[in-house]
Amino acid sequence: IPSRNMECKTKFMITCMLFTIICSSVSSDEWKATVVKSIDALVGSCVVVPCSFSHTGGNLPSSRLRGIWHEKNDKKSNIYHEDPILIKDDFKGRTKMLGELGQNNCTLEITQIRIHDNGPFCFQVELVRTENNDPTKDKFSFVEDCVELNMITEPPKPTLIQPKTATQGEPYIVTCSVIHTCPTHVPKLTWNMDSTKVIVHHKDIKHGNWETQSILTVIPEEKDDNREITCTAEFNGGLKSPETFTLHVKRIENCNHIIIPAVVGIGTALLFGIFCIFMEKKYNMWNRLSRLSRR
Repeated sequence: IPSRNMECKTKFMITCMLFTIICSSVSSDEWKATVVKSIDALVGSCVVVPCSFSHTGGNLPSSRLRGIWHEKNDKKSNIYHEDPILIKDDFKGRTKMLGELGQNNCTLEITQIRIHDNGPFCFQVELVRTENNDPTKDKFSFVEDCVELNMITEPPKPTLIQPKTATQGEPYIVTCSVIHTCPTHVPKLTWNMDSTKVIVHHKDIKHGNWETQSILTVIPEEKDDNREITCTAEFNGGLKSPETFTLHVKRIENCNHIIIPAVVGIGTALLFGIFCIFMEKKYNMWNRLSRLSRR
């Protein structure tokens, strides 16, 4: 009998171990997160970290989900929590969940970036279950999918795309663009030249990077030749970065440069001819007077 009891206990323990392994593998397969691994962050500005997660349990309402962001090495060091008391003092008032958890979106915004906000930071989701009127929480922390911030102290320079030469009186188009990582507070692009039209575009270029474009259309005049045109990017937090180029304006060819010199030449020739005739007549008259006086 004792041998049978030992055999039963052994089988029971093996069964429990197998069940635990199966459950853990199912849990890890059910919940997955996709977080950008590395992203640039301008000190003093803000950064938006793209994040999404998935599960095989069907659609879950946001009311049953709790989103948390924490430091990778310490799950209790929360940089974001829906309860502000549970957020680290360094991050209080600076983090915000932008995504709807019910739509599997865990995107995070961090404002007023500081030089030591490097991370890595990881996402954790809590699933609230209610059994026999007793709420419980299942926690899924994705420590293998974390983000690290690359600190930038100098704002990036805008990029200018423009034709080499402008033609007087004809539309001239210049594009100024800048890359950033904070779509909630996009950089402001300004020009030092009045224009007939300015068009601004924002687009997602993936992996947490965004591009803001300002397209300037001007009608250059002759006086604009060799003029410096500057596009300035002002980032969230107040940092500015300018980029400048020199405008070369080609004058429109017309007949004036031929007609005017010709008219001036002809006029000069006529005046000279009239002067010569007048002098000749005066000379002849003087000769006649001289002859008369001799007689």
